[in-house]
Amino acid sequence: MSMKLIIQIPCYNEEKTLPFTLSDLPRKVSGFDCVEWMVIDDGSDDATLKVAEKYKVDHIIRHHINKGLASAFMTGLSACIRLGADVIVNTDGDNQYKSEYISKLVEPILQKKAEIVVGARPIKDIEHFSPAKKILQKVGSWVVRVASSSDIPDAPSGFRAISREAAKQINIFNNYTYTLEMIIQAGQKNIPMTWVPVEVNPTLRPTRLIKSIPSYIKRSALTIVRIFVVYKPFRFFGVIGAFLFGIGFVVGIRFLYYYFSGDGEGHVQSLILASILLGMGFQTIMVAFVADLLAANRRLMEDLQYRMRDHEGAKQ
Repeated sequence: MSMKLIIQIPCYNEEKTLPFTLSDLPRKVSGFDCVEWMVIDDGSDDATLKVAEKYKVDHIIRHHINKGLASAFMTGLSACIRLGADVIVNTDGDNQYKSEYISKLVEPILQKKAEIVVGARPIKDIEHFSPAKKILQKVGSWVVRVASSSDIPDAPSGFRAISREAAKQINIFNNYTYTLEMIIQAGQKNIPMTWVPVEVNPTLRPTRLIKSIPSYIKRSALTIVRIFVVYKPFRFFGVIGAFLFGIGFVVGIRFLYYYFSGDGEGHVQSLILASILLGMGFQTIMVAFVADLLAANRRLMEDLQYRMRDHEGAKQ
């Protein structure tokens, strides 16, 4: 059985850096009979497309408008499935990652040890990363490890290998970035993951993803919360509802204590607060049940999408 590897590169205005990335990409990787390249041009208004054509990229896909990194990533993933890729490697168009590590990246998948492999950068040794960014990367990766029950030390790394089976199960909802959501989602779906250490090239341009530290923290936090709402809705809303109901119950007991002690008139505020909290808690718990039913429907839809992707790939 022949094995195909497709290396995909989401790009947005990368005419200056893409030549460095493409010139280092391998055409042969151990374990694969065929290695192809794909560029996903996310609405670039420079010469990114011409560079891709010049370097004879096998597959070029273009968004006519800029849709965001996550959208470009998913466009590439879907196309790779249709083209019959057994393994997909995602790398950046800014030449951040050393292509020589691709063979190391795909090895756990070839050995059936994992379905997703993340290339972990030596964050503390990267000179162009500011101290604040290094701390942020460390904290963010720790949060993702907790949320995904994984041991990935560098969650924001875009250098990763994905098996065909895993690619068919991935659905990214965030338009900002796919990195955190993909790991958390894979953890929730029990897709085997691992990581390998990789090195990076000297920076050719500042990152466009992190415009400011506060903005990145806000977006990352919203991504993590959103994943929990989507994949663990009953637990998310149930915990909030139980917390509110519990506080309301305690406040209500406090009012009853004073009421039967003959001092209830002085604690009417407690009765009002208890009523509000109990009502909010009960309503939130009801939301938890409704959200859980919606999650069951989403799982059925994802199963249908998985079968459609499998069928599309089988026709190629």
